Amino acid sequence: MDAEIKRLKRELQCEGAITKYYKDTVQLPDGKTELYDFVGHNGAAAAVGVLEDGRLLMVRQYRNALDRFTLEIPAGGLNPQEPTIDAAARELEEETGYHCGKIEKLITIRTTVAFCNEKIDVYLATELEKTAQHLDEDEFVNVECHTVEELEKMIYEGTIEDGKTIASILAYKNKYLN
Repeated sequence: MDAEIKRLKRELQCEGAITKYYKDTVQLPDGKTELYDFVGHNGAAAAVGVLEDGRLLMVRQYRNALDRFTLEIPAGGLNPQEPTIDAAARELEEETGYHCGKIEKLITIRTTVAFCNEKIDVYLATELEKTAQHLDEDEFVNVECHTVEELEKMIYEGTIEDGKTIASILAYKNKYLN
């Protein structure tokens, strides 16, 4: 369908620490208008850290939205004007205590296209060297190492539900291990 859809208005409703919530007024192809929710996000970066033995670095941390701990790849928001490649390397080291000697783009994901513009660039990080975690004062992160097979099993059993983590592990497996 190539019909024109036009945003007429975007009104800020609420501003949080990492998102802004808007009400958009949109004109549809038939001329009617509709209200849409829109969540603006500054973007993020993530890293699939691969150890020499092939295991992946994972972080277990509390997620308020789910009110529980989750197992994820290291990721975080961007600092102002920070390139995503730098953010991915920074987050990897801050959360896991590993510095990467080599980093390359793996995939880009959009987390929730129906109402949010969040974009996460995911990188493959290799040639890892152990340093030290540098957690924010509100972060409590446990580092775990798992094989791709273990992680894939956790995905299909429903233990891992985080979209960026699922997409990134499967993309890594498909691109580098198959």
